[in-house]
Amino acid sequence: MTDSKTSSAQAHGLIYPFEAAPSPQEKIEVAAGVFWVRLPFPFGNFHINLWLIRDGEGWTLVDTGMDHETTREVWEGWIENLLEGLPILRVIVTHMHPDHVGLAGWIVKKFEASFYMSRTDYLMCRAMAADTGLKAPEEGVSFYHEAGFDEKGLGRYRERFGSFGEWIFPLPQSYGRLRQGDEITIGGHAWQIEVGMGHTPEHLVLFCPALKVLISGDQILPKISSNVSLFPTEPNADPLKDWMDSCLRLKDIFPDDTLVLPAHNEPFYGVKNRLQSLYDSHERALARLLGVCDVARRAVDQEVFSVLFKRKIDRDNFFMATGESLAHLSCLVYRGAITRELDADGVAWFEKV
Repeated sequence: MTDSKTSSAQAHGLIYPFEAAPSPQEKIEVAAGVFWVRLPFPFGNFHINLWLIRDGEGWTLVDTGMDHETTREVWEGWIENLLEGLPILRVIVTHMHPDHVGLAGWIVKKFEASFYMSRTDYLMCRAMAADTGLKAPEEGVSFYHEAGFDEKGLGRYRERFGSFGEWIFPLPQSYGRLRQGDEITIGGHAWQIEVGMGHTPEHLVLFCPALKVLISGDQILPKISSNVSLFPTEPNADPLKDWMDSCLRLKDIFPDDTLVLPAHNEPFYGVKNRLQSLYDSHERALARLLGVCDVARRAVDQEVFSVLFKRKIDRDNFFMATGESLAHLSCLVYRGAITRELDADGVAWFEKV
């Protein structure tokens, strides 16, 4: 449920117009023909928001949830009770992460629906899901060794490699490509496709000017910043620059009276404020990180973690924290503010210029 202190009120420059989130077997109409449903994760007290849009004699669905027995059971209930006897005609996935794409193949198969993603995220999702059951690659082991993992940490990487596909029903073998600048018609309204980068390579957001509604996926969240990480598949990338550039570009596109429909937390108003805040928060994090690099640091240094994260870094979030740490350090390297040098053991150390 939404915190009553922030519902229908302004908090941190944002306005939350809905008093409560939908219950597990309820949909809430947030704009004409646009409905909010909320799917629990199969573990922990987490949810993802999915969006049903009335589209002629059926529905267009944006995002799907993870593939798991419990989430499929919830979906079976929705099909029986929430879809009003109408089929899902089209599935659009904002990006490649399992909580967004996991059930796409299952739903597409059940309804013989059409399926749409960005090209980069579709192909990368297919590739990563195909790693299921394979041995961890040496490139990945070297990547995390350079980051500072000890043998125990490298052992955990080897154990967990290939788990990405465990939460994804086999993807459709064909898809419709959506890209920057495309326009599609859903429910008689034009929806513009914009692309953000950094959280994933080619994250889609959908904006309907007539309804003043933006389906933002993980690209714009009201209360948390999306994970922006460096990964062994592209070790020389600068995903944080991509993310921050996307924040500034998108800020200039959407009117501030746009209702933002995020994948997590609650719908809100104040998109320009939020995108600027996301950008500024990373600039502050980079400044703090530069401050502790007066002496050489590894990516997994506790001093690095302490200036980037408020939460405690433990076994459960260590990999995610390392990825974000590397993304921030790499951004400073590309800015020319710090150097990256390997020691005799092949571990990377970062130090202010």
